[in-house]
Amino acid sequence: MFINNFDPVALNFFSLEIRWYSISYIAGILIGWFLSKKFFISDNEIREKFDDYLTYLIFGVILGGRLGYVIFYDINYYLNNFFDIFKIWQGGMSFHGGLLGVIIVSIIFAKRNNQNPFKYLDIVSLVAPIGIFFGRIANFINSELYGTETDVPWSVKFIQIDDLNRHPSQLYEAFFEGLILFLILIYLWKRYSNKTPGFISGIFLIIYSFFRFVIEFFRVPDEHLGYLILNLSMGQLLSVIFILIGSYLIIKNEFKKT
Repeated sequence: MFINNFDPVALNFFSLEIRWYSISYIAGILIGWFLSKKFFISDNEIREKFDDYLTYLIFGVILGGRLGYVIFYDINYYLNNFFDIFKIWQGGMSFHGGLLGVIIVSIIFAKRNNQNPFKYLDIVSLVAPIGIFFGRIANFINSELYGTETDVPWSVKFIQIDDLNRHPSQLYEAFFEGLILFLILIYLWKRYSNKTPGFISGIFLIIYSFFRFVIEFFRVPDEHLGYLILNLSMGQLLSVIFILIGSYLIIKNEFKKT
């Protein structure tokens, strides 16, 4: 059993607090940008526009992540407290919302430049697990999105929350949705490099959503939502939707090939 007593604040500069969660976002974006430019972009037109695209990408992640949380997880609260939507520093971001934001801004950017949006989305899909990894580590440090009660030897006590031994579900997600997913995608990218744009994006959606769906069984659902249809969490229901979207992209890819 491990006792989690980490401070969510990484550094203090006078009255300015720099939190681990902010650092995780910055690290994910910078490392993803570097790897994309160094290894994953082979199309010169995409390479030329990628730095401009990054601005759209950041906007999509932040705006989509925030609005996704507002709409999917706590719409009633924000309808009554509208200006709290803008208080991002208080927490409340949705990965599925950020994913939708990335898809939307990628389509907008690609259409403006007469390009295929899936050429961008495939690259983002390859490096997204890096951001997920850092983000889940930050969740662990923040003692948020924690797991259900357990007596397994590797349980964690989040003493800022309560005195129970819990699954470190954030670390499960960091390992499977981050590290393992990254390795799988890199292998498939090398193995099936001749696939049409959209294949890697589809694989990412399916495997990420599968891992997320399973790990949600070890994670405490949002208190104000609890379990919903078929005793599933909101994260699981959204994962099912994205598995279907990913499957559609794979099937579409195969039809294009034939």
